Amino acid sequence: MTRTVVTGIGVAAPNGVGLDTHWSSTLRGENAIRRITRFDPSPYPIRLAGEIDFEVGGRLPSRLIPQTDRMTQLALVASDWALADAGADLAGMPSLDAGVITSSSAGGFEFGQHELEKLYSKGPNHVSAYMSFAWFYAVNTGQLSIRHGMRGPTGVFVTEQAGGLDAVAQARRKIRGGHRLMLTGGIDASLCPYGLAAYLASGRVSLGDDPDAAYLPFAQEATGSVPGEGGAILVLEDADAARRRGAEIYGEIAGYGATFDPAPGSGREPTLRRAAEIALADAGVRTEDIAMVFADAAAVPELDRVESDAIVKLFGPHGVPVTAPKSMIGRLSSGAAALDLVDALMALRDGVVPPTVNVRCPAPGYDIDLVIGEPRPARGTAALVLARGYGGFNAAMVVRSAG
Repeated sequence: MTRTVVTGIGVAAPNGVGLDTHWSSTLRGENAIRRITRFDPSPYPIRLAGEIDFEVGGRLPSRLIPQTDRMTQLALVASDWALADAGADLAGMPSLDAGVITSSSAGGFEFGQHELEKLYSKGPNHVSAYMSFAWFYAVNTGQLSIRHGMRGPTGVFVTEQAGGLDAVAQARRKIRGGHRLMLTGGIDASLCPYGLAAYLASGRVSLGDDPDAAYLPFAQEATGSVPGEGGAILVLEDADAARRRGAEIYGEIAGYGATFDPAPGSGREPTLRRAAEIALADAGVRTEDIAMVFADAAAVPELDRVESDAIVKLFGPHGVPVTAPKSMIGRLSSGAAALDLVDALMALRDGVVPPTVNVRCPAPGYDIDLVIGEPRPARGTAALVLARGYGGFNAAMVVRSAG
């Protein structure tokens, strides 16, 4: 069977723009959660977030900037970096051989809010014509496809944090089906009043004001997560084709599984563990082959309990190092799992597990080996990434090192 590998990566994250900057900050355990600066958060119960310190001016054609939401601008720049990193010659391949599949959680919320403000304060004649697509869930896929002339398979997954894995898995299917190159992953950016209202509706967001104590996955003091913006765009190719052209290979997308939780109150068990089992079987690896687990890390006690139970049932008590580097940057919605995939590939390359910050120890009874405070040396060639989306979506993905 065709092996699908990652040959290019573009990262936009609160703790670093660009792969090397993000990864070095992650290994240092630098907390990028801080008070929101993009607008005055004083009237809102959420005042902390993982913001990206980044100006798009000069990085994109000026005509694109008024047409696009911040999330799309970040995705466009990250896609430029990913394709350059891959050394891909798009001009030398048929446009139908390259496609784009991304994930999205909210679409262009900030753009939409600004245009709604114009509608209600000034009237419909003041609403931008670009509103017709800039707010839409599929806009990143469309804009990336247009910018890079990629006319092959396209799509978008709207499964919140699970979407980053779902999109990569679908891109892998397209590579296995014979397409030469796929851009995939996810980037989200909804740090605006409209976005905060949506986060609040989930009931899963911390209202704390201390950046070092607001987002504490698996801790006894956990009260919810902190929102963030950003994510990652990846280039996928067939392994043999990538080697023939001399591409650097970060690692393999080796296995994937997805499930959907039963309805609340049904009495049936959550299915995150089943998603992980499917991914392990798809990759053809055993639990003892997994060097580390990148956790979904909801920081909601009942959800943390579900995840820790799933990990313990798979690996045994304290059976595998578990990490949640998103504790440094917040949960990035559809961008979170794509960035975790990147971190997993880098961790396998460097033989190190990045830390979970701010958490002193897991809550009693969780029985997971949470990597806290400092990076930990690791040996192994495979990592498991877990992700859950609001509404019951579960996804799991196994990545394998390039060696």
